[in-house]
Amino acid sequence: MVQLRSKDKFKIDLGLDRVKKVLALFDNPQDKVKYIHIAGTNGKGSVCAILEAILIQDKRKKIGKYTSPHLFNYTERFSIDGVNIKEDEFNSLVERVDSVANSNGINLTEFEILTVVCFIYFAKNNVDIGILETGLGGRLDATNVVVPICSVITSISYDHKEILGDTIEKISYEKAGILKKGVKCVFLKENRGYETLLKEAQKKGAILINDNIELSVENGFATINNKKIPFNLRGDFQKENLKLALLALDALEYKIPFKTIEDALKKVRWKFRMEELNKDNQKVLVDSCHNPDGARVLDEYINKYHKREKIKFIYGTLSNKDYKSVLDILYKKEYDFCFYEFDYPNSLKYEGLGEYKNKLRKITNPVSEIKKGGFDLVILCGSIYMLGEIFSNTCK
Repeated sequence: MVQLRSKDKFKIDLGLDRVKKVLALFDNPQDKVKYIHIAGTNGKGSVCAILEAILIQDKRKKIGKYTSPHLFNYTERFSIDGVNIKEDEFNSLVERVDSVANSNGINLTEFEILTVVCFIYFAKNNVDIGILETGLGGRLDATNVVVPICSVITSISYDHKEILGDTIEKISYEKAGILKKGVKCVFLKENRGYETLLKEAQKKGAILINDNIELSVENGFATINNKKIPFNLRGDFQKENLKLALLALDALEYKIPFKTIEDALKKVRWKFRMEELNKDNQKVLVDSCHNPDGARVLDEYINKYHKREKIKFIYGTLSNKDYKSVLDILYKKEYDFCFYEFDYPNSLKYEGLGEYKNKLRKITNPVSEIKKGGFDLVILCGSIYMLGEIFSNTCK
């Protein structure tokens, strides 16, 4: 199989020309499925998970979902009605896409290959509605070749500043690149990029769906238009993600019954996002917070639900992330704060921690650290690639 993480594939090279050329060679499969397209800094995965759970529970349409990154295997990125693509079919499609691209002098990146695979796979299997998550940004992201039935933009904060820009306005402009003329869109006034998003929506002629839902979230429950129901995603911050998902449903040509939504929210799951586990008789909280806003949400959650508990942190991240700002928020002297160098091409090394080098305890075996016990809570947080490595042999 094509080595997706080989040096010439594992890179960021934004642009739509290469993807468009290759898709044309496959008869433009992206035009044969209706998509809900989702961009943003934080919350994309949760919105995708909520939408998928509701639409599958509804049972009227065949539902595809394409997300990134994966935890254990690339096949996790592609699902139809909740079932991941089979590995043999995934390998075959990757080989086919790469071969066609190369024979036509087009050198695709890893994410571009995967995105083309998504479009082919969904079209081949007659998916009715595809839930499509951007990889990075929006305007020049490989997924931005679709004209969706709805564009959703989640919370915007600082991430990938070297690519998307160093202000909320610049980042919001890139995310707003998924907005299309005449296409319904959803973003909330709470979004830090709201003014830029609104300006771009008006300029492009996108149709902003009216926020007509009264909604609140308290850990374990959501109250929607005054009705309290169980909600399986933890964290009060999920309020915005749930509202975005529910508003996006307004773009459908049919109405989802509230009972269907209620049943779906009881069991929706998004792995390693504020997820509490019991591992080796130790309570563990796993969260893939990788930027300052994600760290603030985690810090608020700890202060609200785990205050005064004895806590051990295990943290690891990629070298291109704003880890200093994350640690400024999360680090507390009273925590046993550990740093883990995980095996990934761009992982941050202990030597690169700067002022935090002598504050964090370097560890080599996070599973052993969990098994030691002695804490009310162990928090594993940071890069999703690190979490995938740690749990690859213990939580599958």
